[in-house]
Amino acid sequence: MDLQLANRVVLVVGGTGFIGSAVADRLRTEGATVVVASRSASEGVTLDASDDESVRRAVDTVLERHGRIDGLVVTAAPPAQTLDPARSSDPDQILSAIDGKALAFLRVARAVIPAMREAGFGRIVVISGQNAYITGNITAVVRNASTNLIAKNLADELAGTGVAVNVVNPGLVTENPNPAVAPGRGGESSPDQIADLVAFLTSPLSAVDGESIAIGHRMLGTTLL
Repeated sequence: MDLQLANRVVLVVGGTGFIGSAVADRLRTEGATVVVASRSASEGVTLDASDDESVRRAVDTVLERHGRIDGLVVTAAPPAQTLDPARSSDPDQILSAIDGKALAFLRVARAVIPAMREAGFGRIVVISGQNAYITGNITAVVRNASTNLIAKNLADELAGTGVAVNVVNPGLVTENPNPAVAPGRGGESSPDQIADLVAFLTSPLSAVDGESIAIGHRMLGTTLL
């Protein structure tokens, strides 16, 4: 299937990371012009998603170089392994985690939306996580749930403008996913599988909007109405 991404300009924030690099590679195979953004970019643009001015400069640079931004994919966030389980309910850790993931996404999305609105087209995808669906670690739940809620609110604000906003929620991400799914756990997925889904959601062919999509089996033994 031709995803009609040839010559589309897609900004991938965190595009040097485990998931982000797979996303960038997949988009390139579809013919997209991929701009990788990270805090210390050796290629692409330098972008610190915790800093509004850094975000503005990076987005302005992409617009100056390419004239538009058709897609935004945000994969950047501190790894879950950096969260201290012993501080799960510590307000300071929770606030830091929300800022590092949910608000980082919001800063970048807000920066690209005006150009997308003006063009009448845009696709925004953020990587969150299935931890949003379960209790047990307040920090992990809140940072992912906040990301999902921000994305849904943005999608609703942009409904009818041609700009779509969606979330991809992986469970454990590994190069060799185990097909088995344990109770109370989400299914595993690989960076390449995530990249395939992101590529579709970034495509003009996708009419999906305002969704939080689990990749791999959604949490076994839970439901959400």
